[in-house]
Amino acid sequence: MDLHKIPQLKHTASNNFFLLSGPCAIESEDMALRIAETIVGITDALKIPYVFKGSFKKANRSRVDSFTGIGDEKALKILRKVSETFKVPTVTDIHEISDAAMAAEYVDILQIPAFLVRQTDLVIAAAETGKTVNLKKGQFMSPESMKHAVAKVTDSGNEQVIITDRGTMFGYQDMIVDFRGIPTMKQYAPVVLDVTHSLQQPNQASGVTGGRPALINTMARAGIAAGVDGIFMETHFDPANAKSDGANMLPLDQLKQLLTNLVALRQTVNGFQ
Repeated sequence: MDLHKIPQLKHTASNNFFLLSGPCAIESEDMALRIAETIVGITDALKIPYVFKGSFKKANRSRVDSFTGIGDEKALKILRKVSETFKVPTVTDIHEISDAAMAAEYVDILQIPAFLVRQTDLVIAAAETGKTVNLKKGQFMSPESMKHAVAKVTDSGNEQVIITDRGTMFGYQDMIVDFRGIPTMKQYAPVVLDVTHSLQQPNQASGVTGGRPALINTMARAGIAAGVDGIFMETHFDPANAKSDGANMLPLDQLKQLLTNLVALRQTVNGFQ
């Protein structure tokens, strides 16, 4: 599928990838603007098309006392302010049918979480807003099965759809990425690799998801080598104290070097095509 069908990515250079990045969850206006400012500075310099990512609420939590958000409208208004301040599109995940229309008033891309990607009514509700829909591949789904999720969007009259691979369950507490699925899914829609969630270690006895952030560089490079259209990566200036998914986020001060390396790798990969 042509990237140029997606308005937020219409300026994507054919020789570069695009980036969806930001904190796991919106914790405050100051933190969102601070992270966005840093990433915008880096991506502008490297000519990487950029979409700011932040969850306005976290509905999928292991424990009842886990952080879920600062309030729906408050967080969505912060996402709008990020977009207006830095002139970048934004993406957030939705969890209920009623979330679709509400979030669409504030953001450019609606993301369907991996656990919910087979929820037909939710996917159709997102598609019917006219916004770009980012479908996270279910941890339990084959790459081939994602063509049906994509069809739910396109059959609703919306051609603006992306697939994001965030790994497949490997046992109870680990994830793997099957890179054979990248070219398969690219037949259906532009494909993004969710680097940080692919390194999660869920279902820990503590009820707090673990991760392997030391492998972020390796996973990201592998994704570029496999030909992904985009990279999804959560980042925070203080992952150890982030309120959600800190165990697998990239420290913000490491992002510039990683993206610089990925751009160079992309140029090399393009030379072999």
